[in-house]
Amino acid sequence: MDINALIAQYGYAALLIGSLAEGETITLLGGVAAHQGLLKFPLAVLAVALGGMIGDQALYLFGRRFGNRALTRFSRHQKKIDRAQRLILRYPVWFVIGTRFMYGFRVIGPLLIGASRVPPKLFIPLNIAGALLWALIFTTLGYLGGEVIAPWLVRVDQHLKHYIWVALAVAIVVLLRLFLKRRSRRRENQD
Repeated sequence: MDINALIAQYGYAALLIGSLAEGETITLLGGVAAHQGLLKFPLAVLAVALGGMIGDQALYLFGRRFGNRALTRFSRHQKKIDRAQRLILRYPVWFVIGTRFMYGFRVIGPLLIGASRVPPKLFIPLNIAGALLWALIFTTLGYLGGEVIAPWLVRVDQHLKHYIWVALAVAIVVLLRLFLKRRSRRRENQD
């Protein structure tokens, strides 16, 4: 079975699982796969959004139940945690939607939101909206990236054997050079 068949068969499940936590890379790759015709773009967006929603919902619920106890383990970051919780209370809509786009907040953001006691009736629709927006943006970026790398992929596929031989030759030269340097050092140390 070739890689394209695997992507076509398991791609949506991989996108869902990969986007449960930090999923930008897998989401971009899903967009590239959609561009290549291996996945359908709307279904790729929905799989990514669903994975993002499920992951953030679980972290939010964990934060509501155990958040303050869990956050005490990060006591050296308490000033940052306090600042984030103040921002959550002041701008809950923007924080819930925006936490997906803040580097380093994708996992801890929903936990902080849950610990801040943002009500589920506010979090759930914002989580859905944020996940759909995030999925659409990153899958689209991957799709557009597929437009850029598609010609490159065709050339790589056509010339893959040549690249493998070149890489092998370079590796042999590098290993031979390292061997000769070590041999030279040993002789110098013996003299």
